[in-house]
Amino acid sequence: MAQELEPQPLSRVSKPRLYEQLVAQLLSYIESAHLGPGDLLPAERDLAERLGVSRATLAQALVALEVLGVIDVQHGTGAVLVYRPSIATVIKGLRDHRNRLPEIVEARSTLEVKLAELAALRRTDADLAAIENAVRIMAEEIAVGDRGAHGDELFHQAVTAAAHSPVLAQLMTFIAEMILETRLESLAQPGRPEQSLASHQTITAAIRAQDVAAASAAMLSHIELVSDVALLK
Repeated sequence: MAQELEPQPLSRVSKPRLYEQLVAQLLSYIESAHLGPGDLLPAERDLAERLGVSRATLAQALVALEVLGVIDVQHGTGAVLVYRPSIATVIKGLRDHRNRLPEIVEARSTLEVKLAELAALRRTDADLAAIENAVRIMAEEIAVGDRGAHGDELFHQAVTAAAHSPVLAQLMTFIAEMILETRLESLAQPGRPEQSLASHQTITAAIRAQDVAAASAAMLSHIELVSDVALLK
């Protein structure tokens, strides 16, 4: 008599998180509406009503798609479709991204704190002007209702340049795309653009005063703030 094989144990099926469900519904809508690259999605208010969720909840789902490059959210225009992937591909990308967030935060806190120290020590007047200009741009973006992502990016680029450390700058370039992911998610949190701007101003003041210890502490505090990313549960 043939020996009976033990059945493989069944693993628990994970329940999709809310933002994954919303992302799947948004992609289904994109497919059923035959939208293609360059097409505009309906306004956030309209989408939120159709999905039965708050605009804040929808905004985070849109950020998840923006992080993966599926859409480009433009202030004053709306969400523009970049490409139309499969739902399975996007959900896998979201889960992979979520799993590597702690490593991205670890890299940022290691590199950018040191860059702030060096910027305070080595910055020139021209470097300081570039940092202050980035802060001004971010403030202007936020004032008109934008998230301030462009000014935020310019600020960290300016601090990196002010450190005058080619090797550290190269390392920052290497992880720039991953940092962009966390930047978009962080600035989508309610009240976060204003908080981020305030911490940029504190860092700038320390670099202006060439206070190395204050610049280091301010950058570490900033990284801890922007790393507090609450994706939809």
